[in-house]
Amino acid sequence: MLTSKMKRRIKRKLSAEKPAIWVGKEGATPRIVNEVSRQLDKREIVKARILKSALKNEEAKNVASKIAQQTSSTLIDVRGHTFILYKRRKKKSEKSL
Repeated sequence: MLTSKMKRRIKRKLSAEKPAIWVGKEGATPRIVNEVSRQLDKREIVKARILKSALKNEEAKNVASKIAQQTSSTLIDVRGHTFILYKRRKKKSEKSL
């Protein structure tokens, strides 16, 4: 569980960075979800941006929450078309189990 203080720290850390993933006009495809999941395993925190063409019939928050649910991560923030996801990295001892 993330506290509000932890969320603020994550937002501050990623505010100046550019998005690592761009969600295209197809939306939250399995390929995008796999890439988000892979980067979350590697970095814990991912910043992504949704193209306007992907939001024809959905809101950015809905797309972001769908991706967060499919990757079993926490949605930290949605600002405009950009969102931040967090997933606690597994320790080496947990991976071997």
